[in-house]
Formats: sequence, C-alpha cells, structure tokens
Amino acid sequence: MAKRGGFPGGMPGNMNNLMKQAQKMQRQMEDAQKTLEETEVEATAGGGAVTVKVSGKKEILAIKIEEEVVDPDDIEMLEDLIMAAANEALRKIDEMTQANMAKFTGGLGGFGGLGF
Repeated sequence: MAKRGGFPGGMPGNMNNLMKQAQKMQRQMEDAQKTLEETEVEATAGGGAVTVKVSGKKEILAIKIEEEVVDPDDIEMLEDLIMAAANEALRKIDEMTQANMAKFTGGLGGFGGLGF
C-alpha cells in the first residue's frame, strides 16, 4: 500500500522545476523592466503647441514649446499646457508598465486570492 503525505513520489523534482520557472520568470521581468526604462514616449497638448518627452524611468527628457504659445500676458495657459503634456506622457509610461507586467502576472490566478 502506498504511503501518502510528505515528499515521496517525486515532489522534490516538481519543486526544483517550480524554482527554475520562477528564476526564469524573474530574469524575464528584469529584462522587461530594463527595456521599459530605456523607452521614451512623447505627449502633446494644445494641438501640438507643447511637447514633452519622458523616459521609462519617469524622467522628463525634453520639453518643446511652439513660439506662438508664448504669451507673456497668459503664463497660466502655458503652464497648464506643459502640465497636461507631462501628465499625459507619464500616463503613457504607466500604461506601458502595467501592460508589460500583465504579461507575467496575468496567468498566475491571484495566488488563491492573496492579492498578488
């Protein structure tokens, strides 16, 4: 009669395979994160009057402002356009990050409702 419980029946081999898969997944996630950090996105506001370029590390790399938008009597509008373009660029990076990580977390089933 077969004994139940413990690790008999090859469980250590299954655990070893699980560890290998976890290590592979970790390397893939690290590669995806590195690729994302090297990514640059641009966003515009005011019909292209203000353009902001942001890195995957969420650092502003460049801001371009068209001359016709610069009005010394309406600095607030220019500030709003810069803020809108910067926020849109950051939102794009967030979306890319979520989509990238979903590749790795999508099939895990939430670890039994633990919220991971």
